[in-house]
Amino acid sequence: MDTDRLIRTLVADNDSRARPVGLVLARALLIALPVSAAMLLATLGIRPDFMTAMHNPFFDLKFVVTLALAVPAIAISLHLSRPEASLRDKAWWLLLPVGILGLGISGEMMLPQRLPMMTRLVGSNSKVCMTAIPLMSLPLLIASLVGLRHGAPTRPAIAGAIAGLVSAGLAATLYASHCTDDSPLFVATWYTIAAALVTAVGALAGSRVLRF
Repeated sequence: MDTDRLIRTLVADNDSRARPVGLVLARALLIALPVSAAMLLATLGIRPDFMTAMHNPFFDLKFVVTLALAVPAIAISLHLSRPEASLRDKAWWLLLPVGILGLGISGEMMLPQRLPMMTRLVGSNSKVCMTAIPLMSLPLLIASLVGLRHGAPTRPAIAGAIAGLVSAGLAATLYASHCTDDSPLFVATWYTIAAALVTAVGALAGSRVLRF
């Protein structure tokens, strides 16, 4: 190889820098999110009384809780994409949806109830919830893992688990528009179990996909 060609090759390598993980993750999620939304619309649809339900604070609370999970999880996953990152100083962010749910449950307990607590906890859509959220999470989980592969996580299983929380939080946000069970007790039980399943899948996938 002559000197001029070597110089051109080195310049080309320098120009083709890796894209930031955040940009790749954002693009991947923006592609996957409509896929998950289409899955919801094609199978379950939006609840018929959606506009009326928006006046119910417990209906609105579901979106607050799910986004309070997804947004911190995105920030933590980007943090863990760096090789020197540690989860120690940011893990408490994941307690935010737990605190919001706790306040919601406390608020519901103060109201005069027409339904027994167990009825509100079990609801009428628990099986649908347990199926829909994990299934709608799959495109988002794949997108999250694709984005994080552009980083260098030193704890691939943990990074994969957080990617699972990202996808579960976003999928649960979509599912909340269909779910007619608005009790915080229902959300705390079934949304949490569904998110835990996706997190376990993410940890397993991340331990293989994100290893470098």
